[in-house]
Amino acid sequence: MSATDARPATGRTAPTRPEPRWTHVDDLYADGAWIRSTAAARLPLVDPATGREWGSVPDCSADDVDAALSAADRAFRTGPWPRTTPSQRAALLLRIADEVEARAADTALTNTLENGSPISETRGAAANAAGILRHVAGLASWLEDEDVRPFPAGGAETVVRRDPVGPCVLIAPWNFPINLMVVKLAPALLAGCTVVMKPAPGTSLSIRFVVEACEAAGLPPGVVNLVTGGGEAGDRLVRHPLTAKVAFTGSTPVGRRIAAACGELLRPVTLELGGKSSAIVLPDADLEQMSAALIRTCLRNTGQTCYVSTRILAPSERYEEVVDMVTRTVGAAPQGDPFDERTVFGPMASRAQYEAVCDHLESAHEEGARATVGGRPADTERGWFIEPTVFADVTPGMRIAREEVFGPVVSVLRYDDVDEAVALANDTSFGLGGVVFSADREAAQAVAERMDTGSVGVNFFGSNHNAPFGGRHDSGLGVEYGIEGLSQYVTFKSIHRRTG
Repeated sequence: MSATDARPATGRTAPTRPEPRWTHVDDLYADGAWIRSTAAARLPLVDPATGREWGSVPDCSADDVDAALSAADRAFRTGPWPRTTPSQRAALLLRIADEVEARAADTALTNTLENGSPISETRGAAANAAGILRHVAGLASWLEDEDVRPFPAGGAETVVRRDPVGPCVLIAPWNFPINLMVVKLAPALLAGCTVVMKPAPGTSLSIRFVVEACEAAGLPPGVVNLVTGGGEAGDRLVRHPLTAKVAFTGSTPVGRRIAAACGELLRPVTLELGGKSSAIVLPDADLEQMSAALIRTCLRNTGQTCYVSTRILAPSERYEEVVDMVTRTVGAAPQGDPFDERTVFGPMASRAQYEAVCDHLESAHEEGARATVGGRPADTERGWFIEPTVFADVTPGMRIAREEVFGPVVSVLRYDDVDEAVALANDTSFGLGGVVFSADREAAQAVAERMDTGSVGVNFFGSNHNAPFGGRHDSGLGVEYGIEGLSQYVTFKSIHRRTG
């Protein structure tokens, strides 16, 4: 199955696309100003639903990276930001949140053009980002409260200080380019850090609305900086001598390379990487309730979500019933133009991702999986569409059951008892998400406790801004969200003093 060009064959007239604010840009943002890039190379932006190139950004040069990190370093060493109080920084985060929400429509339009996420998904990006900023602002007291700890033997005490770690490099992926950047940006700013942000090459324009919001809110020059580029620019940022910390969301192979570089440089790093999560369906599960949560839990954003539970583990006595429900639910969800309000499944975000999913489909067919719906590229003449797919008769050793697909594909596996279900869920090198469906909340909780993964939902899955989110094993290092996520951007200092 090779990639093709063209339109979704949905039988619907595609809505007229409004014009985005930015298309072809030549600048980066450093030291409080948009400055012309010195790069000769450019990165194209392509609408995944049509295959049409509609914009481009600079593939920033070494000089551009130096300019951005030098600005961040100056702002950290000599600027006012790290020397303001956490409450003052929190007040500015609240202003940034308002400015981000004011740009919601433009952000959604640009985001959908960049990666093909349905407009019903991207329309919520600004509100969710604003929610993250507001929640993090509410954590200021954790930084301000004096933490004094007595010596166990008495006679002395220690004041524990939480200082900002320094200039941070924040690298976000293409699937949720706003929220997966803001979940790094908000705690870094509250902690008193300065940042250089680098979005994924294909989603390099929507983040400009966040930069614009920071500028409008009155953030001092050099606190937030932005460069665009591919892997070479990312590597320069990670290894730059002025970088104090790296936060990255993306694939596990790239995460390993970043971790190796940060280990070599003794540089703190937070990594949120890939996943192959499982939905365990207990024998008493309400399948109609599960159907209502299925798309969001197992195939959100056309399956291009790191934590989604793309392996559905069904009890043998209800296996065909589960397969029928999943097939019916997935088959009924509309696929088409991402600017159509009714669309649930859009295109793959890029040709490379389209071809990777096609390869997984081929392997599933070759290894004996049974497609109950979908199972091939969509019948299109243009655009990178894959039919939403359910595979039954999947066994644990198949590639489709072990590797992250990152497309609209779920597999249904069979188990005989709960112990086997837990063993299947844990039989993976990843450990990011998961869900348990059951009518008995206590029974579901007991199963969730046994799953070796960073987050588990009971009858649904969602990220709580107040609770840590992170992966185990090949799914990453460190966490985001909550006090635990904020702590990733501070360095601790102990000041010992005599008492009495």
